[in-house]
Amino acid sequence: MEYRSLGRTGVQVSTICLGAMTFGEAAEGQMMHGIGASEDESWRMMDAALDAGVNFVDTADVYGQDGLSERVIGGWFADRGHRDRVVLATKCRFRMADGPLGTGASRRRIVQACEDSLKRLRTDYIDLYQIHMQDARTPEAEVVRALDDLQRQGKILYYGASNYAACRLVEADWISDKRGFTGFATLQAQYSLIERSLEREHLPYMKRHGIGLLPWSPLAGGLLSGKYRRGQQPPPGTRLDKWKERLAALDVDRNWRIIEAVVHAAEALGTTPTAVALAWLLTRPTVSSVIIGARSVEQLEDNLKGADLQLPPDLSRRLDEASVFDVGYPYDFIRRVDGTW
Repeated sequence: MEYRSLGRTGVQVSTICLGAMTFGEAAEGQMMHGIGASEDESWRMMDAALDAGVNFVDTADVYGQDGLSERVIGGWFADRGHRDRVVLATKCRFRMADGPLGTGASRRRIVQACEDSLKRLRTDYIDLYQIHMQDARTPEAEVVRALDDLQRQGKILYYGASNYAACRLVEADWISDKRGFTGFATLQAQYSLIERSLEREHLPYMKRHGIGLLPWSPLAGGLLSGKYRRGQQPPPGTRLDKWKERLAALDVDRNWRIIEAVVHAAEALGTTPTAVALAWLLTRPTVSSVIIGARSVEQLEDNLKGADLQLPPDLSRRLDEASVFDVGYPYDFIRRVDGTW
């Protein structure tokens, strides 16, 4: 297992991060109902990940009803005693209670959410605390000040953003620099061969300023796993079988070209499409660790193959070309003149 710096920090994390969205069997009507893992299986996945060298786990308060995922992880810490071996990340921002105070990223909400997460996780500190999405109703200065205070108190060690627009990320960075705050160490965002929009604004800024990228949905909801084929029904029980509307939105020529290139690379290298898609991400600028999700130890082991896979230049170039996207104005204009932006 390779280890990299977690963004601007000195802490070293595995290039594969175990995402815990699937941890716990969610009740009917809740996120991940019917496609999550039992507590026992979640514990087995954490055991297997740790044995394989994965030292980074990411969750959120909103994963599962009443912080289910965090409670599963907290139970594992209490039973196994591995807290000192894990870099633990969680998030707040989305609704956890009724009424106007049960959601958002105000100072009041962040402080309360952090205290609640610490209790569910059965820990005294959170390594990486992230704002799950920017909050248009809260000034960014209030957000980063609340996070910086929690860091000074030792309740969190580092803080990061997730699902931020580039302009809001830059604003937060500017405020932090001006006021002497540590600032966001990382950005967790959707990034894959299918979804490369971050390359317009986010990645150039992050590369210049040392912010680490934590890609989520690296397989585009499973589309890059090799399970899906053009014109065929999704396999029963898969995520895209449950979320057919999402599959319909992904049913475009570009995506099938990407899948064909991924499958070709996997066959040429004697590995899986999953491993190829993850290995490609690990070649991208600023990526600290790729967040994977699994419902079983077998799926986890398939994902872990991507950590050690080295893509030959010709196959990497073919993947780049298959997944090229229209960057739009002014990026296309600038690139035609200067070759980049």
